[in-house]
Amino acid sequence: MSTKLRNILILVLVIVVGLALWFIFRKKETDVFNEYVIARKDVIVSIMTTGTVSPENRVEIKPPVAGRIEEVLVVEGQRVRKGQVLAWLSSSERAALIDSARARGPEELKEWESLYKPTPIIAPISGTIILRSVESGQSFTTSEAVLVMSDRLTVKALFDETDLAKVKTGQKAEIHLDAYPQEAVQAKVGRIAYEAKTTSNVTTYSVDINPDVVPDFMRSGMTANISVRVDGKENVLVVENSILRYVEGLPHVLIRRPDEQVIEIPLKLGLSDGRISEIIEGVSEGNVVLEKVLTSPGAEPASTNPFGPPQRRKKSTNSSQGAQPKK
Repeated sequence: MSTKLRNILILVLVIVVGLALWFIFRKKETDVFNEYVIARKDVIVSIMTTGTVSPENRVEIKPPVAGRIEEVLVVEGQRVRKGQVLAWLSSSERAALIDSARARGPEELKEWESLYKPTPIIAPISGTIILRSVESGQSFTTSEAVLVMSDRLTVKALFDETDLAKVKTGQKAEIHLDAYPQEAVQAKVGRIAYEAKTTSNVTTYSVDINPDVVPDFMRSGMTANISVRVDGKENVLVVENSILRYVEGLPHVLIRRPDEQVIEIPLKLGLSDGRISEIIEGVSEGNVVLEKVLTSPGAEPASTNPFGPPQRRKKSTNSSQGAQPKK
């Protein structure tokens, strides 16, 4: 036998022996299960979108004639009533006469001020002053808005046309402002636009989300995240979607029989919010369902579900292959 052939045979023998030893001494994987107790919860189906805080009715107040502001009686953020005097103004003609009389002395000024009264700026609606663009003594033209009012703040949200059929006037909604993410503002769906907006081939519709109570920290122009509740059921049996197993397209869960054998049983599901689903048929309240994870003997199984319910049992149970019953 040649030296080359002998070396090849030795190499093959070493590989065979190594593989045999690996199969003999390798750690055998076991089936490890996390346990979940079937319980009742509320299933809420919501549509998420974003929007911008803006006045529901924005009114720009422009003077009828050019002139000068004599006195401004309001500040931004102030609530005013319809018909309230917001400022006093003088036309260019009156401003010139008053300035001339002032130069001739206090008596002349008093006389002309009693003869030629300033013009009031009246609030056309009840609401909030959201912009004050002039100060006393400042000149203006008829094209300038000296004050801007809003009757209330709302959120203008854009909904995709595929979701519009689910959105109805009066549905409950929740607003979270980017500036105040921890503050949840309760709201309702208001006006739904009839005309679409198309941007980058995406068709959307504008929907007003009206806060039940407008908080003091809400400001026009803020970005908001909106959640509109379109469906829901309360106090129903639920299962986490992450532990469902699909067999031929049908949902199943694992359970342990009294003889310790782990089997799959089919479920009939109802409403789902994407994280949990309503159970119509298959298991009952208090039943334990299993989530299978693979690990080595002695190792702690890592949970594959970051959204486990409070009823989740921390205990993990091992089952040998074939789930042999207890003796």
